[in-house]
Amino acid sequence: MSLRDFLEQVEKNGEVIHVEDEVSPDLEASAILQIFSRSESPIIFFDNVRGYKDTKIVGNICGTRKRLYMALGITGNKIYEKIIEAMNKPLEPSIVEDSPVKEVSEEPRLSRIPILRHFERDAGPYITSAVVSARSPDKRIENVSIHRLLVLDDRRLAIRLVPRHLFKLWSMAKENDKDLDIAISIGVHPAVLLAAASSPPFGVSEFGVANRLLEGRLKLIRCEEIDVYAPAESEIILEGRISRNKVAPEGPFVDITGTYDAQRLQPVVEIIRVMRREKYLYHALLPGGPEHKLLMGLPREAAIYEAVSKVVPKVKAVNLTMGGCGWLHAVISIEKQVEGDSKNAILAALSAHPSLKHVVVIDDDIDAFNPEEVEWAIATRFQADEDLIMVCNVRGSTLDPSADMETGLTTKVGLDATRPLKYPKERFERARIPMTSRVMSIIEKLKKSVSSN
Repeated sequence: MSLRDFLEQVEKNGEVIHVEDEVSPDLEASAILQIFSRSESPIIFFDNVRGYKDTKIVGNICGTRKRLYMALGITGNKIYEKIIEAMNKPLEPSIVEDSPVKEVSEEPRLSRIPILRHFERDAGPYITSAVVSARSPDKRIENVSIHRLLVLDDRRLAIRLVPRHLFKLWSMAKENDKDLDIAISIGVHPAVLLAAASSPPFGVSEFGVANRLLEGRLKLIRCEEIDVYAPAESEIILEGRISRNKVAPEGPFVDITGTYDAQRLQPVVEIIRVMRREKYLYHALLPGGPEHKLLMGLPREAAIYEAVSKVVPKVKAVNLTMGGCGWLHAVISIEKQVEGDSKNAILAALSAHPSLKHVVVIDDDIDAFNPEEVEWAIATRFQADEDLIMVCNVRGSTLDPSADMETGLTTKVGLDATRPLKYPKERFERARIPMTSRVMSIIEKLKKSVSSN
């Protein structure tokens, strides 16, 4: 399964916009992506990129839940079950010798790639949609993850490494006095991106997770200069090494909250080879946009869903909200049976996703994806002296600008906005007006009249 297969499918559904005017990758493309991400979030093709005659930029690929569901061939809450199954039962991909990404093999020159500068105070052009794959020095452990990459010059990048799995592999290489070989793959199927954003235990390859999501259809190739694997259907693959001792300033950069992250000294990546399709597509992921939030958030929603399902009878929905940056705020709809279910759900959610800051638990008659309904539940079913949980001085997200930047500590809050069982259910039900077929017919006529005017 390739990105191109998916884009062809989506274009048939009328969810693609083509920008034919000339657009610069320096701030202009990101401005257009940002405007359209605020509406229906269509996929945007930039067909005429200034300075890059043979290359198109495509953005907002994973900008809606509907498209991610379509990419995995599922609907609704089944996405959580599919992600959980994939992480628990990864399937090793097959290795192939040849693929379209080998059409061109050349010396690195990063200025030939239309890498976007997204925001005015960014430190420079950033690769934001790359899947980075690496193996441990003994080749027994493979990690695949998404990292932001700042272009330093034609052959060097600065990579943001946080203390997770790729950082651990890099540390293992450093202990052996070696650089860490990596493949940087751009333009991959959404399932590969989703798997790379997940967090299976160290030692479980995210390629195996992606292959399970794709029901065994993922194929990998071995890179030409390094002993690392990459998706065979990628648009472009940069072969490189994370230096064991060279660092460079990385940042400022706008992360998922839409605010600038701090500048830090980060490891330098030296690119040694480029493989690509002759006329490749460059996937541009807008930092802080819906695509960024959904790719980061959906695997965490699955983790929350799994954890909460162990302490309450039924979880109807989990929503890491767009207003909460797809990361800091969760709305969880449950089927409550006894008092205390909601508070157990809050504590389970905070444990499952340590970056979570605020949790709202609602009854299953409230739409977790409708902010107005959620606010109504808080207004009519929540009493702070009984239904508020506050946890102070706990580890939160370093992406939250209001948290303590030195310690990472924050205060977390849970709101139980479910009906108290001690009162009659009818007291908390929304009033409804019966809708007869005759009234529905009148309404349809009125709608047509309004649209024609």
